[in-house]
Amino acid sequence: MEFQNTTALSLRFNLTEEWRAAIIPIEVLNGKQELSRCSRYRLDVVLNLSAQGLNPGVDVNLTDLHQESCVDGWNYSKDIYQSTFVSEFNLVCKDQWKQPFTSSINFVGVLFGSFVSGQLSDRFGRKPVLFVTMAVQTIFSFVTIFSPSWTVLCILIFLASSGQIGNYVAGFVLGCEILSGNARVLFSSLGISLGFSIGYMILPLFAFFLRDWKSLQLGLAVPGLLYIPMWWMITESPRWLLSQGRAEEAEAILRNAAKKNKIEAPDVIFGDPKEVNIQAKQQYHIIDLIRTLHVRNTTFLLFLLWVTVATGYVGLSINTAQLHPNPYLSCFLSAVVEVPAYISSWLALQYISRRLSFVCILVVAGSSLYLIQLVPEGLSGVTIALEMLGKFAITAGATLVYAYTAEIYPTGLRNTGTAVCGSVSRMGSILSPFLLSLSVYYKFMPQLVLGTLAFVSLFTTLFMPETFKKPLPQCIEEMPKRKRFIPSKKNMKRQSHIQYNTCNLGSWRTVGRHKSGTPYLDEKGVTTEG
Repeated sequence: MEFQNTTALSLRFNLTEEWRAAIIPIEVLNGKQELSRCSRYRLDVVLNLSAQGLNPGVDVNLTDLHQESCVDGWNYSKDIYQSTFVSEFNLVCKDQWKQPFTSSINFVGVLFGSFVSGQLSDRFGRKPVLFVTMAVQTIFSFVTIFSPSWTVLCILIFLASSGQIGNYVAGFVLGCEILSGNARVLFSSLGISLGFSIGYMILPLFAFFLRDWKSLQLGLAVPGLLYIPMWWMITESPRWLLSQGRAEEAEAILRNAAKKNKIEAPDVIFGDPKEVNIQAKQQYHIIDLIRTLHVRNTTFLLFLLWVTVATGYVGLSINTAQLHPNPYLSCFLSAVVEVPAYISSWLALQYISRRLSFVCILVVAGSSLYLIQLVPEGLSGVTIALEMLGKFAITAGATLVYAYTAEIYPTGLRNTGTAVCGSVSRMGSILSPFLLSLSVYYKFMPQLVLGTLAFVSLFTTLFMPETFKKPLPQCIEEMPKRKRFIPSKKNMKRQSHIQYNTCNLGSWRTVGRHKSGTPYLDEKGVTTEG
């Protein structure tokens, strides 16, 4: 929201026209001279000089005069918004740092919610955590309207954002574990992402008609009530139930699903209950993400990848407000570009290996952000196109990284792993609002930082494991390990003949041997697919 120093508008003292025009200092912002919005020359000094008949800039050197803050307050433009957080709590001038800090508080809540909800989901189940965090988001989003101060506002934003990311991660993992094959790929790419994008596109429409921030906040909180009936429509994850030794509940869910899909379920789904219970005794904790060298390396590489896409996504999303004078149109454009990004990520998940997908994404993102600084001043359209290309690539990467992480970690650690990676990535999100302020020193500094992050992550991607067309791991021993970026024919042949379950060898049997003498196994005579 635009604001201005009210001194020149409300001054009721006996000043000459020259001093009325000169009482507000001139500042250089983004290479342009503008009237200061936060200070004026000391009023008592100016009144004295005016009474003496001295002229500013002629008889008096203005740079020698002392300045004071705008004790008469500010006027806020209502051409676009009727009220905002900024105008409500006067987050300008000496308190202007609170604007990006408020955005950062939102991401601190996301960090906390990611970290806590992931462990709760692995401990108590996907479904209860999903609906509890939905309630937290809805309740505190509504209570935010009654914030008496900026401090209380920040606390409520923190709690609401904690609930928001909690239900997002729990819902994502629940869907990935309920669905399989192409349905899981469709859900993890287009399903959840397009839903987010549609909501993103509706947001500027809400804001256009509800130009008061409290009305907009209420409009965003009320839809949370629509999720209440879904408690009776969504089931718990059978994979999670099985990992807890609750095979009978998992089997009942699968038989009910088979009945609804008019499929005849086999007489025995999970085999010997004793073996299932033995396997379920192995519980995972957050420390398992770094316990062994292989898992630790994978986790740290995922951390860097998540930080890159989160920082880029948040930074470019916030910066799109500068793309067009109309902020509603800017927000809509930022949302629209995500639709082809999500479609691209879905196609990539279907047909392209995960590492190759990230290589392409990071090359496009880094290159487009670096090239922005080379565009001549008058070609603003090209600058917008390059920034939107970078947003397109980073958005596709943000979708892929969720699906990729879920494919890497086993069932007992999947929600925790995804949530911890999300928590670490929020460090970049928290810093993004302040990263954009670097443009004061160099206009394209934010883009250069984001482009550099993309190229650094591009290099580390080559050391990540491949999960393309592989079944979800059930235990930590089944986690995919890093192989050559371009596998040899010998390795590919060997992988196609050797499939085994290291979690519970008791439920598998040998059906043949490789030429080298190594047995290859399947479950009850059914050949597994990589």
